[in-house]
Amino acid sequence: MKTKLNLKYVFPVMMSFFVMSFCDLVGIGVDRIKPEFNLSNTLAQLIPSAVFIWFFFLSVPIGILQDRIGKRLMLNIGMGITFIGLMIPFVLYSFYGMLFGFAMLGIGNTIVQVSANPLLVDVVPSNRTSSFLSLSQFIKAIGSMIAAPFAGWLAATYGDWKLMFIVFGVVTLITVIWLGSVKIEETVHSGKRATFSSSISLLSIRYITLMVLGIFLVVGIDVGINAVSGQYFINKFQSVQTFAESGRSIYFFGKMLGTFAGAILLTQLASRSFFRWTSIAAVISIVALLFAPGEMAGMVIIFVIGLAMANVFPLIFAITVERYSDRANEISGLMIMAVSGGAVVPLLIGWLTDSYSITAGLMVLVLSAVYILTLSVFASKKS
Repeated sequence: MKTKLNLKYVFPVMMSFFVMSFCDLVGIGVDRIKPEFNLSNTLAQLIPSAVFIWFFFLSVPIGILQDRIGKRLMLNIGMGITFIGLMIPFVLYSFYGMLFGFAMLGIGNTIVQVSANPLLVDVVPSNRTSSFLSLSQFIKAIGSMIAAPFAGWLAATYGDWKLMFIVFGVVTLITVIWLGSVKIEETVHSGKRATFSSSISLLSIRYITLMVLGIFLVVGIDVGINAVSGQYFINKFQSVQTFAESGRSIYFFGKMLGTFAGAILLTQLASRSFFRWTSIAAVISIVALLFAPGEMAGMVIIFVIGLAMANVFPLIFAITVERYSDRANEISGLMIMAVSGGAVVPLLIGWLTDSYSITAGLMVLVLSAVYILTLSVFASKKS
């Protein structure tokens, strides 16, 4: 295990988390495409589903392949596919073209998420893993936060919000070159190589299964807020589109501050205790969103949700890998497979919104947060 910090290796790996944020372009995609192609809420939520469904099918196979060819190479392959996915919506702008482009973005992002977390663990001191995993989410939140205002600025200045795909594509290529230029000493699995069956067999361990389900719902909440916040303000408060779109930026601003604070606090606080308290805050704030009296109050609450949810993903990952450190690649594959919650939860929210109301849709987020709180109590009892 590493005992010293070398920023030469940390910086390019951290930059891959900025590229990882590009999957959050689905939110702005939903709000921009829905009126242009006259889509229902359910049909519009196929866009995040096109991204996140690949996490279910590809995460474990990618974890297995990564165990053989290495995390850095796997990460660069994922960012290369991400670049292709970013180019397609710009070139083929139609509903089906967007679905295809976002699907490619999802495939690339699946690879990036499987590879980036364990590679970061390899390049930071072992006693600072939780802190740096939270810092990596801070970097990711920056990219997520700037997407909506950047798209709005491009639309106002150049008349085309889709130019953001070109800009983010260039950033992706620069990151591929940067990461490819450094030689990282990766942790090598000295035991049996990971296989599909060995990965899936970990689900027979109750602790791992519960934590994987936690990731499924954490990402479901994250993508749900991203994809639905605009429609929440439009449906509940009749907000104008530009104001409604800013909700996801406020959410990601809260996440950005939360991950930055978490990176500092986790150098002093126990991971399990921090997990429990942040989960309590998440439940309270999501319930409060149901009763927001106005759009400004709704914005404040969404900011608090982002703050509360900021560190939950890296905490679950770090706590689980800490307990089963010899199975890190397989656990990473399973947990990134659970990112497919981002495909299921928003679709369920969209269906309930079309069938009943936006409040009914948001109840999915409430129930998900209650499970995560229960999980944090369970995890805190495990030494």
